[in-house]
This record gives sequence, C-alpha cells and structure tokens, in this order.
Amino acid sequence: MDNAWSLMSGAMRAADAPKGLRRGTVRRVAEFARPHWRRIVVFLVLTVISAVLAVSSPLLAGQVVNAIVDGDDASVVVLLALVIAGLAIADAGLGLVERWQSARIGEGLIYDLRRTVFRHVQRMPIAFFTRTRTGALVSRLNNDVIGAQRTFTATLSGLVTNVIQLALSLAVMVTLSWKVTLLALVLLPVFVLPARRVGRRMAGLQRESAELNAAMTTQMTERFSAPGATLVKLFGRPDVEAAEFGARADRVRDIGVRTAMLTRWFMTSLTLVSALATALVYGLGGWLALDGQLAAGTVVALALLLTRLYTPLTALANVRVDVMTALVSFERIFEVLDLDPMIKEKPDARDLPAGGVSVEFTDVRFGYPAADRYSLASLEEVATVDNRGGEEVLHGVSFRAEPGQMVALVGSSGAGKSTIASLVPRLYDVDSGAVRLSGVDVRDLRFDAVRHAVGVVTQDGHLFHDTIRANLAYARPGVTDAEIWDALERARLSALVRSLPDGLDTVIGERGYRLSGGERQRLTIARLLLARPRVVVLDEATAHLDSESEAAVGEALADALDGRTSLVIAHRLSTVRAADLILVVEAGEIVERGTHERLLAAGGRYAELYHTQFAEQPAAA
Repeated sequence: MDNAWSLMSGAMRAADAPKGLRRGTVRRVAEFARPHWRRIVVFLVLTVISAVLAVSSPLLAGQVVNAIVDGDDASVVVLLALVIAGLAIADAGLGLVERWQSARIGEGLIYDLRRTVFRHVQRMPIAFFTRTRTGALVSRLNNDVIGAQRTFTATLSGLVTNVIQLALSLAVMVTLSWKVTLLALVLLPVFVLPARRVGRRMAGLQRESAELNAAMTTQMTERFSAPGATLVKLFGRPDVEAAEFGARADRVRDIGVRTAMLTRWFMTSLTLVSALATALVYGLGGWLALDGQLAAGTVVALALLLTRLYTPLTALANVRVDVMTALVSFERIFEVLDLDPMIKEKPDARDLPAGGVSVEFTDVRFGYPAADRYSLASLEEVATVDNRGGEEVLHGVSFRAEPGQMVALVGSSGAGKSTIASLVPRLYDVDSGAVRLSGVDVRDLRFDAVRHAVGVVTQDGHLFHDTIRANLAYARPGVTDAEIWDALERARLSALVRSLPDGLDTVIGERGYRLSGGERQRLTIARLLLARPRVVVLDEATAHLDSESEAAVGEALADALDGRTSLVIAHRLSTVRAADLILVVEAGEIVERGTHERLLAAGGRYAELYHTQFAEQPAAA
C-alpha cells in the first residue's frame, strides 16, 4: 500500500513538474545548506546504514527457513531470530536518530530561509507593498519555505536510501536467482505506466481544487476583514455572495469525492499487481525449489526482497520530479531575494547631528519607478509586470524649513504634496537634486538615524491587532507605563483609555477598528509623541474627521508639533493659517510660497483655494 501511494504521488508531481530552472539555483541551495553540512553527513551515513539493514533482514529470514527445512539445531534458529530482532531494534533506533537529524536540518533551513526572506522584504521600497498581494507574499514565507525544506530532506534521504537499497537488493536477488529477478523486472512497467496516466488526471483535479480553494480564501479574507465586512453590509448582496461561495465549495466537494475514489481504485489495483508479482515469485521460486535449483529459504528471501526492489525502483523513477519540486520551491524563494531593494544604506552612512533639524529640498526631481524594477508578476498575480513608469512628477522642487518651523503644503489633489512628504523619511529616493536633514543628504544617513529623526502621521495611521500598550510601545520599545500615560494625556486620549475595562491592555482589533476615527488618529499621535522625532510630517492627518474629532486631534497635534520642525499637508486650509511658510503645489511644482496673509493678498492660486473653501463660511456662521 505504501509503495502504491508513493508511486502515485510521484506521478502526480511528474504531471506538474517544471521544464527548466534558472542557472545557479543548485549552487544557491548548497550555500544555504553549507552551515548544516556536518548534520547532513551524519544524516547520510545513517541512511546508508538503514538501507543495509533493510536488505539484511530478508536474507536472515531466508536463513531461518533453510535452518528449519534442513533440521538444524534449534539454537541456530533462535540465534538467527535474535539477530533479526536486534537488527529491527537497531533499525528503529537509527530511524529515530535519522528523523532527529532530518528535523534539525529541515528546521534549520526553514529558520535560515524565513529570516533571510523576512529581512529582505523589510528592505523593499514602499512601492513594492502597494502592488504585491499580501497573501502571495506570505505564501513564499510559509508554503514555499516549508515545501523546500520538506522536499530537500526527503529527497536527500530518499535518493541515498533508494540507491543503496536498489543496488543491494538487485545484487542479492541476481546472486540468489537471476530468473526470478528477471521476472520481477519484467513486471515493473505494470507499476509505472498506470501511475503516470492516473497521475496526470489526479494532478489536473488537484490544480482545479487548489485554484478553487485559493478563490474561496481570497473571498473570505476580503469579506471577513473589518472594512470588507462593512462594505458588504452597506452595498453587498449576501445571498449572491453565499451562492458564489457555495458553488466553489460544491465543486471542491465533488473533486474530493472523485479524488478519493480515483486514489482508492489506483492503490487497490497496484496492491493487486504487487500481490500477483509476489505470487509469481513464489510460483517460479517454488517450482525451482522443488526442482532442486533453489532452497526454500531462498524463495522466501526473494519474495521479501521484492518489496525492497520495487519501492526504490518506483521512487527513483520519480527522483527527477522530487528534485525539481524542491528546486522550484527554492527558486520561488530566490525570486523574492533577487528583487533589488532600490533604497540602500551606504557602507559609510552617518548619524544625524544633535539638536534641531532643518529640512531642505534642493531642485528635487522625481518620478515613480516602473513596477518591473521592484515587483514580481507572480506576487501581483498578473501575467506580466507593468513596465511603464519613470515619468517625472516633481519638477525642480526647492524649499527650506528651519528648525522648529512649520511648512505647509497645499494644492489640488494629485499635485504632488504626498510625494514630497514621502521623500523626507526616504520612502523613495530622488532622481536628481537632494533632500537634506540638517544639511546632510538623507541618502548619506543611516536608516536608523532617519527613522529616529522623522515621524509621520497619515490620514489613516495603521494600528496592529494588539493592545494599546503594544501599539504605543512599538514606537519606543522599553517605554514605561508612566511615559505611555503622559503621551496619552498629551494626545487627549487618557480619559478614554482609563474608562476601558482593560485599560492599556485593551485589544483594539484589526487596524484599530474598535476605536473611532478620531480616537485612532489620536492614538497614532500618542505613538508619535513617544517616538520623540525631531521632524514631524503630517499627511492629511485630519482629512476624514468630523468637526469635534478634528478639534480634539488638532489640540493633540499642536502639542506634538511644539518645538519640532514640521511639514504639514492639509486639504483644510484652516489648519495651516499659522504656518511659517505655505507652499502651493500644482502639477509637481511650487507655484506660490509665503505666509497666509501674503498669499491672500497676492490673489493667486492660494487665495482662489481659500475663498472657494470658505465661500459659505459666513452664511454657516
């Protein structure tokens, strides 16, 4: 039964086997395996010993039969039985040690691969995450890493064990009886050919099932998230959604039934063929034994060795598939590792000078890079990655914010305000010109120096599905409860948190959806206060809040900006009237600059935006 299942699963993999791999994949796999080479050597030695023991047992069983037929002393039979028992115990012990070594190697590979991929993905530019499907990326860290590990260890041990078993079994069987051995080999195509045909059918069913399950998973992930569930409640059609999900689930059920019956039919057939082959061996061997050409024990040994012959033969028939499957998993991992992070820290990167920080843009020109530079079609789940891009969106932007000053960016949607803001924390690198903090180009600073110096609050600040304490401590690990409460007090949120049953240990849900919009925004401001940045970037921080929430957030922001250099993007011009410098951005260029009063007096674009936004203010008052 095990032999039949192994053969069928190998044939299924053969139907889906890739046709080729990139050059250098095997070398890179060897590089990951090199730190574990001592364990791999021990593992291979154990598999060789285990293979020798597997072939030895049938020969000893044949000796027992011969001793009984020849009427030898009972002590001989007992001794042989004890040796067989000893070999069984030794084989069991070796199996445990071999499994332990295999687990150490496999888990070590998982650890190395996951850590390497996770660290590399964190270095990718923010544009990478705007295009990549999260589920596809997580699959590389889970399914492909585990698949690579399992197939690597299983293939390694299986290849060595099967080659040794096959060579020893074949040599011993030919020595015992070349006629019986020839008969056994003639029947091998009866095993292999049906497996290939059924394997193709099974692979097709498995592919369809995997695609349907992936579609159901995507539907569940999108509909069960807080924003997705809200959208379904407001605009969705629950009955249609349920019917669509049910149709996929129904097809998966039918595939499961067909697969189960096809598997059972196939395994039953091959088990029957195996039994018939054993019967032929007994028949031919028995006839030769009665004719005096073979001993009775030799017939028994040949029958037992038959299983030691077919198992490695069928496994080695699919060894290329196993190797290719392992290498494909590794290649999918290497595909992610080969993506260029684009934004890199220089070897001689420096720290930021102490004290207040100025922000300076000098003739900055920038265009968003084409997706083929930082993304993968397989992670986007598209046929090809969009190679368009590179069009300049910022055209010679220059300005300077002195330490402690507030500079506001206003203008139409899509004018380039958020793009300018994203260059300060170095989410992207400029194409030409420079962005400087205290006179130092951000490209010359250490990543940690930029992160500690620049704090950002967006219109939709992200919060983790964790406690309030954990979300705040993320900005500064090791922070005390007293410091957390101080930040909450300054963010005008302490009264709310104290009223919660679990206080700081309250879990706020995915993306903080257990809190209101204003509460979430004030929590992100409290996190900013704990981080203590010297430069604050506010990107539409109050854009989607009601008047009451905006007032509360505005008070918290005033505290957060006090004494810090700030770059503020605001759609509501009432929030930037007190700015030291207002920059009007249109089509990627600064078209006006000055204070609120001067820009109003100039009667240009800023005055147009201001009067349009506040045209109804007197009537409302």
